[in-house]
Amino acid sequence: MVWGVLEEMRIRSLGVIDDAVVELSPGFTAVTGETGAGKTMVVTSLGLLLGGRADPALVRIGAAAAVVEGRISLPPGAPVAVRAEEAGAELDDGALLVTRTVSAEGRSRAHLGGRSVPVGLLAELADELVAVHGQTDQQGLLKPARQRGALDRYAGEAVAKPLAAYGEAYRRLRAVTAELDEITTRARERAQEADLLRFGLAEIEAVEPRAGEDVELAAEAERLGHAEALASAAALAHAALVGNPEDPESVDATTLVAGAGRALEGVRAHDPALAALADRMGEISILLSDVAGELAGYADDLDADPLRLAAVEERRAALTQLTRKYGDSVAAVLAWAEESADRLGRLDGDDERIEELTAERDRLRDELSVLAQRLTDARTEAADRFAGAVTAELASLAMPHARVSFALAQTEDPEGVEVGGRRVAYGPSGADEVELLLAPHPGAPPRPIAKGASGGELSRVMLAVEVVFAGVDPVPTYLFDEVDAGVGGKAAVEIGRRLAKLARTAQVVVVTHLPQVAAFADRQLLVEKTHDGSVTRSGVTVLEGEERVRELSRMLAGQEDSETARAHAEELLATARADG
Repeated sequence: MVWGVLEEMRIRSLGVIDDAVVELSPGFTAVTGETGAGKTMVVTSLGLLLGGRADPALVRIGAAAAVVEGRISLPPGAPVAVRAEEAGAELDDGALLVTRTVSAEGRSRAHLGGRSVPVGLLAELADELVAVHGQTDQQGLLKPARQRGALDRYAGEAVAKPLAAYGEAYRRLRAVTAELDEITTRARERAQEADLLRFGLAEIEAVEPRAGEDVELAAEAERLGHAEALASAAALAHAALVGNPEDPESVDATTLVAGAGRALEGVRAHDPALAALADRMGEISILLSDVAGELAGYADDLDADPLRLAAVEERRAALTQLTRKYGDSVAAVLAWAEESADRLGRLDGDDERIEELTAERDRLRDELSVLAQRLTDARTEAADRFAGAVTAELASLAMPHARVSFALAQTEDPEGVEVGGRRVAYGPSGADEVELLLAPHPGAPPRPIAKGASGGELSRVMLAVEVVFAGVDPVPTYLFDEVDAGVGGKAAVEIGRRLAKLARTAQVVVVTHLPQVAAFADRQLLVEKTHDGSVTRSGVTVLEGEERVRELSRMLAGQEDSETARAHAEELLATARADG
């Protein structure tokens, strides 16, 4: 299923390109031109659209920023379209517009469907849109980790399912092992911490503080320290309200207020305003009586015992000892005690926890052994099929006698997992070390492609791998930069033929210097510089008819008007059309 086609790109102020539009075929597009004309800027531009690293050195001298715009047609419901719309992007008549701007100062911005988005989102969508291959990717294929990843991708669910379970168990084992190491290696520090907690809890338990006790005792101490003054003030206030019983002539507030009330009571019927005042006077009289009673009770209850004051101060001193060490208040001390008791429980339970973690670690290792064996078995089965499919592809790429195989091995480690009856080292992807081997001709021993493949052979191996992937895990667009490096003659023709076959089910864009490859393209784009060394709108043209024959002639012989080269170019085009 094709999920999207890159229709065109507009490139402005990027490298040698001033302002150019690249119109791509939904099938096979070949980008050609003189060395240094800016062909690789097509690859660079697409890389930027796909969230690649922004290098300010790419910005054309004198320009404020480089801008790359791409238009990708997407069918309704395509995963990329759904993800883009979730990010707020809007489709333009079924097409997704992508823009990447790189300023000369190094700032980078990305827009998706008219919406500003993180550059990382472009990289996320790129995985489902385009497979990019160039010299850097060929070198990446030399790394064993990349080769294992390629094998796992080919194996599909057979590896993906146990690998997911393995990864989850592996991460849990790492966490369990780290906790176990932390407990055992810090046993002394944890024992010291437990002793300090026990001492503090015992000290608090001996005092038995009560929540809010410090506040209550502070108030009581203040009252007891001024007991005589408080008692004297209460007595004077009481006498002022109810009079002095030893002095019959004394005037008190209660008597005066009662007299005022009686004076008003006799005439209140004649004026509502005065009646209201009489009522209020009655209320005052009642209030005075209440206050007088409370003053009398206060004086009776006031404890001026110096022994009680000494006891209060002693208790406050004991609480202060705790608040100096364990909190600013008794409430904070009690909170510390609760947290510390919980922590002490965990520390005292270390031995039990060590047993639990050790048992879980052993169980996880056994589980990893089973899953690692399952991964090895699935990879071994997939490796035979993958190698056979790549070998068959190499036969169609002018390497009929080459043989590709995978070597799966493990490294013994007594602390590792058990695979095939041995204890072997393991990592986040299992216990397998995967290496792609190539025997370029009969009698040659299989050797790692990093050592046994020339540049041209490596290019064809990479193309064969991608063609095999296209049958099991396709992407909409393939971009190849210099995939034909080190290749010529019949091998170049076969590469062109294979790329054309791949383009029947996907979009293929190839930057090439070989006419044998370009001849098989559905559309050929010529990148040319102007006299001032820049590529403008007129510098990227679609070649058709006679123009295409002239360009292929130039690529063949370096001479556009060579009759021999023209005949050869026409022959190449005829061969390509016959294959189509």
